Amino acid sequence: MIVPFILYNLVIAGLAGFSGGDPWSSQILSVTMLSGGVWRMDLGESLILAGLVFMFFEILKSTRTSNASVIDHLLSTFVFVAFLVEFLVVSGAATSVFFLLMVMAAVDLMAGFSVSIRSAGRDVSIG
Repeated sequence: MIVPFILYNLVIAGLAGFSGGDPWSSQILSVTMLSGGVWRMDLGESLILAGLVFMFFEILKSTRTSNASVIDHLLSTFVFVAFLVEFLVVSGAATSVFFLLMVMAAVDLMAGFSVSIRSAGRDVSIG
């Protein structure tokens, strides 16, 4: 989840080539469907899509039971706290795109802990 966080901050800092207005409403893809309707994807929607993909892999990583999983949980906690602080303090982060990314970071954090606790309970053997 750190990748969407960094990408978001690059865009609001003006380092990604988007300037003026709302960069998240910039259309990046447009496809005409068989029905004649036009499906379009904005920059903000593509960042949310990227966040969902990264969250999927984060949840897959949380199924491991090793010493590295503790570090992963700690890093996930730091990422969520960074999202929360930036959402509350930085005016450029007061968007729905950033809020949804922050919610995904929270779900990643909770799912990671839940999956680890469930799988750790299965690893305990008495004997």
